[in-house]
Amino acid sequence: MIEEITTEELRQKLENGEKLELVDVREDEEVAEGMIPGAKHIKMGDIPDNLGYFDKDTEYIIICRSGGRSFNVCAYLDDQGYKVRNMVGGMMNWTGETKR
Repeated sequence: MIEEITTEELRQKLENGEKLELVDVREDEEVAEGMIPGAKHIKMGDIPDNLGYFDKDTEYIIICRSGGRSFNVCAYLDDQGYKVRNMVGGMMNWTGETKR
């Protein structure tokens, strides 16, 4: 079972100043349209080669366009023993701040 977080819950946590580890797994051209400030960009296909970035004691919120790819990345990282949450609805539902 993959933990989830809604875009609204995430926006509230960020507005409250919580320190969160966000990973955006979209492609370069999607990220060029805007990312949540503070998110780390690691394309979905590059996740297996970047496992060294992740720490098993840290929870990561995984983000994509609509929530499908991020769910798949969550399932993969969960299988590897990492703590992850899928941002349901993805950037299509994101109403908070973005940066380019």
